[in-house]
Amino acid sequence: MLSNTELEAAACQIRRDVIRMIHGAKSGHTGGSLGCADYFTVLYFNVMQHEPHAFRMHGKGEDLFFLSNGHISPVLYSTLARCGYFPIHELGTFRKLHTRLQGHPSTHHHLPGIRMASGSLGQGLSNAVGAALAKKMDQDKGIVYTLHGDGELGEGQIWEAALFAGAKGVDNLISTIDCNGLQIDGSTKAVLDLGDLRAKFEAFNWTVLEMDGHNVTEIEKTLQQAKGLCGQGKPVMILMKTEMGHGVDFMVNDNKWHGTAPNDEQAAAALAQLPVTLGDY
Repeated sequence: MLSNTELEAAACQIRRDVIRMIHGAKSGHTGGSLGCADYFTVLYFNVMQHEPHAFRMHGKGEDLFFLSNGHISPVLYSTLARCGYFPIHELGTFRKLHTRLQGHPSTHHHLPGIRMASGSLGQGLSNAVGAALAKKMDQDKGIVYTLHGDGELGEGQIWEAALFAGAKGVDNLISTIDCNGLQIDGSTKAVLDLGDLRAKFEAFNWTVLEMDGHNVTEIEKTLQQAKGLCGQGKPVMILMKTEMGHGVDFMVNDNKWHGTAPNDEQAAAALAQLPVTLGDY
């Protein structure tokens, strides 16, 4: 377990890793990766029950995580490496030829910590529901976690899975939506207005919580509250308010950074705002 100060330091280093990885590859999704760093840090270091040094694909007896918005793979890869799933220096191979760190997570390369390929948006919740039901059948007490982008909710498969999970009482499932209000083509409101997400998921028989995705104290409190709600007949959805590009002032709330890599000057400026806390790879 990390203290709040240690969590904030780890999240800062993860953001720094993200900038360096994407700059090195000259390709990748910067904005959402920066925005979700605090969530990943709290989840993996303080909340999930998992075994970084003994990864098993079946995940029996431990909690599972599925990244549905797979384009923010840099923040997941950095978190996994910093937790001990694979060597930190491997982050430098992101999107390079023959790397295990593909632009979107892939199971083909057997990277520890990755349990589903998520190049196509919308599939993560269906996978997670299946895994959660399997745990119930095995009488496994582990919890299944997922993360989704708000723009991803334009995918119909999300709503099919949400309807099923609520109707069937899949109550060992905790999902989170990164509500930054932006996607590649602009604001979610302009592209496809999502309306009242709390009311929608509550109507689908989910318990809905909300949290500030940049406050590590609130993130941990909310995730622990969600864990306490497991086993009560409903899946849990957390609406997480974040800023795209959080941590780098010229990237904040600018959707052009959804899938843009920083050039040399921009990377240097971004890294100047993100001090080394755990050591660079």
